[in-house]
Amino acid sequence: MATFSLLPILPLFLLLLHLSTAAPPSPATDFIKSSCKATTYPALCVQSLTVYASTIQRSRRQLAQTALSVSLAKAQSAKAFVAQLAKTKGLKPREYAALKDCIEEMGDTADRLSKSVRELKNTGRASGPDFIWHMSNVETWVSAALTDDNTCLDGFSGRVLNGKIKDSVRGRVTNLVQVTSNALALVNSLAEKH
Repeated sequence: MATFSLLPILPLFLLLLHLSTAAPPSPATDFIKSSCKATTYPALCVQSLTVYASTIQRSRRQLAQTALSVSLAKAQSAKAFVAQLAKTKGLKPREYAALKDCIEEMGDTADRLSKSVRELKNTGRASGPDFIWHMSNVETWVSAALTDDNTCLDGFSGRVLNGKIKDSVRGRVTNLVQVTSNALALVNSLAEKH
């Protein structure tokens, strides 16, 4: 007796099912996707911001504000993560020192991003030279936050610190660098198009 298997066509069936039930893209989602093309990590940009499409709508200012807020949340999370790692028993002295330095850098990053979020809110009422001044502050602080992130990663360079601690920090902070880089690109885009 011959048996017929549906297994070979299952992926096609699942794809068709997904396409038929997926919500059509909204103008806000399309705006985010289009805006994210100007970033260094467009897929991450879209993934981290489409969740906020209803808030962003099609506003460049709200897009930049949301990107900064996402970056700030990642910085606060990274700082807490690194602080928890510093409590790990059996750390090598060099690992502990690198973690302590990284905690300080993540704190500086969070402070700079927090200032940037507040400063960008101040641009809502500003125009002309005032707008340019506020945007310059935001761009400077976000750039400095990226430097802080990279300084943290530099503390784990070399083969002496290879291992789980280094890999864990590198994963978290690299994601933060990418999200922050995207936020800076969107802030720059807002400044250019204002």
